[in-house]
Amino acid sequence: MSETGRPSRLAKRQRVAVVIPAKDEARRIAATVRSARAIPYVDLVLVVDDGSEDNTQDVARAAGAVVVRHSRNRGKSAALETGAAVVAMRDPDGYPARLLLFLDGDLAETAVNAAPLVPPILEGEADMSIALLPPQPGAGGRGIVVRTARRAIASLTGWTPVQPLSGIRCLTREAYESAAPLAHGWGVEVGLSIDLGRQGYRILEVPCDLRHRASDNSFAGQAHRAAQYRDVVLAINARRVRAGLGKLRRS
Repeated sequence: MSETGRPSRLAKRQRVAVVIPAKDEARRIAATVRSARAIPYVDLVLVVDDGSEDNTQDVARAAGAVVVRHSRNRGKSAALETGAAVVAMRDPDGYPARLLLFLDGDLAETAVNAAPLVPPILEGEADMSIALLPPQPGAGGRGIVVRTARRAIASLTGWTPVQPLSGIRCLTREAYESAAPLAHGWGVEVGLSIDLGRQGYRILEVPCDLRHRASDNSFAGQAHRAAQYRDVVLAINARRVRAGLGKLRRS
């Protein structure tokens, strides 16, 4: 903000694109899109339908989103990369590249509560902001993936996140490009934090009152956590190897 309390010239011109990767989210995607469109500075909501078997794309489009579709399920990181690429093609000439706000498709009416992620990026306080979510009713698991991710990020960057797996993030185009290509699948969040942290980008966690469908202790929930653990470990190991090679080159 300027000294007058009004948005700076950059903030006036800067816009935000919401990118929502979604698979089989027809029940919640319309509410998520409508809520996301109410976030200040957002002028584009883009849903990447990642091979849904339901009518996610039609519901999202009817709610006001621009929709692109993968013909088959390619995973979260691929959906985010597709979304970021489409946003870049839609950025108007002569204006700053839109900030990227990554949201989950199942946030429904609470999506607007991701708004606090935007001001720290607009005003240059951080290069990437990450949502700190309140406890989610019905969430299962024993925190193994979270602890694994937190320790690795701390070890490789010197920064210890509270919620290392939070995928609801806002970042500059420059920061995004510095982390591309993204880590595979469910390792995308850990990869982003490590890659940007190691390059000196500023990362900030911001409390946001967001609610989504939590993974419970059902078979499906356990299968999801197993896949998440696999992808997180792969992302961590790849970055540990990269860090080791970097030390060898400097020695």
